Amino acid sequence: MGGMYSPDEIVDVVRKTALKKAKYGSKKTLILSFLAGAYIAFGSLLAIIVAGGTPGLSESYIGIQKLLLGATFPVGLIMVVIAGAELFTGNTAYFMPNIIDGKQPVSDMFRNWMWVYIGNFIGSLFVAYFITYLTDVVAHKPWLDMVNSIAIGKTSNPFYKTFLKGIGANWLVCLAMWLGMASKSASGKILGIWWPVMAFVTIGFEHSIANMYFIPLAIFHGADISWSDFIFHNLIPATLGNIVGGLFFVGTLYGYLFRNKS
Repeated sequence: MGGMYSPDEIVDVVRKTALKKAKYGSKKTLILSFLAGAYIAFGSLLAIIVAGGTPGLSESYIGIQKLLLGATFPVGLIMVVIAGAELFTGNTAYFMPNIIDGKQPVSDMFRNWMWVYIGNFIGSLFVAYFITYLTDVVAHKPWLDMVNSIAIGKTSNPFYKTFLKGIGANWLVCLAMWLGMASKSASGKILGIWWPVMAFVTIGFEHSIANMYFIPLAIFHGADISWSDFIFHNLIPATLGNIVGGLFFVGTLYGYLFRNKS
């Protein structure tokens, strides 16, 4: 197809991407991961500023406020894809087509996940503390109300709900990566990424890397949330759900459907 790849061609691009990622050294992977965590945090901050600045909508037009949150958040993933960075949630899907074909060891995937997850966490916390908390960007109403509301909501669900929401989030995030790869132009990549990411945020699903920014930011601002609440009531179930959503529903299924047996 002229300006875009077909579904089987997208999987071929994914295969090449996974092999390339496996060749990165730990230092390069960690730096690229730090950047990705920071980019997702910037998208999260923009979403808070825009949606949180419309408190009246939460009373009468809550759907519109959620849409504003979702419509602005994708800038983070767009920067990850266009500028180049390593994002854990997207990487849960990339390695599976090669693993299914027997052309890449599982150890490549786990090594990448380990460094990327660590780097994403550091990048998210850096923007949360140094760029947001210390600058008082969201220290006052109405933005602080949204910061606290998001964090409390995300840490108040039982394990299974956060896990299932994590599946939904990364199913859509990895589809966004797939759609971004489908286009051969920057504008097409941006448009392809925007829709699925807007959808998962508007719906209210759980993205582990975004939550590495949202919840610590509330903790820094004094919310009644402990670090153990964050880790055990949100981060662990969200991460596990994200792995299932990306690894199985995107990477495994598309890798199986478009196997390369050559």
